[in-house]
Amino acid sequence: MRHLNKGRKFGRTKGDRNLFFKSLIDNLIINKKIETTEARAKEIKIKTEKLTTLAKKQNLASYKLLISRIGEEAAKELYYNIAPQLKNRKGGYLRIIKSPRRRKRDGAPLAVVEFVFDN
Repeated sequence: MRHLNKGRKFGRTKGDRNLFFKSLIDNLIINKKIETTEARAKEIKIKTEKLTTLAKKQNLASYKLLISRIGEEAAKELYYNIAPQLKNRKGGYLRIIKSPRRRKRDGAPLAVVEFVFDN
């Protein structure tokens, strides 16, 4: 039974999966937008929203946790540039927009994940 087992495996081992998500999240934070498959988009949205909430705390402990989880460059971008812009939002920092295109090689549905800024 799969009770309480959350998340997708994407046909990877645990270490590969963690590095895979780290690179996707790094690219999302640095570029503020990323196009990927719908399944990947749903997974990185969950993980990135938790990291964004952590960055909004604006203390040294949360900054060091961010560095340990996503790397220094992405942590700086999230902590100093993105989190202050999202300080008034209570959640829902990201949106997933389904793309009409499909990936050429296997026809996988694509989606765009982007930050929601209140400009």
